[in-house]
Amino acid sequence: MTTAASRRSDRRISPVFLGIVAVMAVTGWATWTGFAEQPGVAVFLFVTAAWIVSLCLHEYAHARTALHSGDISIGAKGYLTLNPLKYTHALLSIVLPVLFVIMGGIGLPGGAVFIEHGRIRGRWKHSLISAAGPLTNVAFAVVCTAPFWLDALDGVPADFRFALAFLALLQVTAAILNFLPVPGLDGYGVIEPWLSHKARRQMEPLAPFGLLLVFAVLWIPEVNGVFFDAVDAILRGLGVSDLETFCGQGLYRFWQEDSGVCSAF
Repeated sequence: MTTAASRRSDRRISPVFLGIVAVMAVTGWATWTGFAEQPGVAVFLFVTAAWIVSLCLHEYAHARTALHSGDISIGAKGYLTLNPLKYTHALLSIVLPVLFVIMGGIGLPGGAVFIEHGRIRGRWKHSLISAAGPLTNVAFAVVCTAPFWLDALDGVPADFRFALAFLALLQVTAAILNFLPVPGLDGYGVIEPWLSHKARRQMEPLAPFGLLLVFAVLWIPEVNGVFFDAVDAILRGLGVSDLETFCGQGLYRFWQEDSGVCSAF
């Protein structure tokens, strides 16, 4: 039997998430003030913690939208606590995205909230549930780039600006990849309710391999170039230059040799 107390417990913010937010706040402060002896370490921890926070918010957006659309089982699964350890596939939603950021500087889509679609009525609701996650990445990118497109960078330390630029890059890549209409990704989830039953059955076996297919295609140099040209164009539209994202990634990957290009800022 579900009681008011259990409902509050299901929706109480997890100490794990609060701990990640605390790491983000402290390392963000260290990046801003230059407190750390090695600024790259502070940037690494700040961007990684902020990236995990965005992943949690991405999954929370799916869950919260599903709850209001009719899936009342969401709360009992722990998805509303923002605890990354409660997700169905913590490896796919947290560990792999962080590893991809460290290795390649690309925002890997997650996809970990198990939704009981039979409880939800209406195609628009199903589409909105799928769209809610990547829309969170879009919102995160807008917030990260606000100092750039508001022309409010006076007084913002260079290292912090570079960290925000790189974090925005991750959010934009995650949003684009998530919105691709490929089985297994949120973009396909948006259009799936509108497809015929036959088309859905044909696409269903491809879902486990959709993300692998996307990354295999991104290995093609021409496709990779078009993809990152689109990312750069979006970021420029938000006031972020290629050099700022480059410097941010350079600071983030502090273990690599510094090219010295960013020292002029």
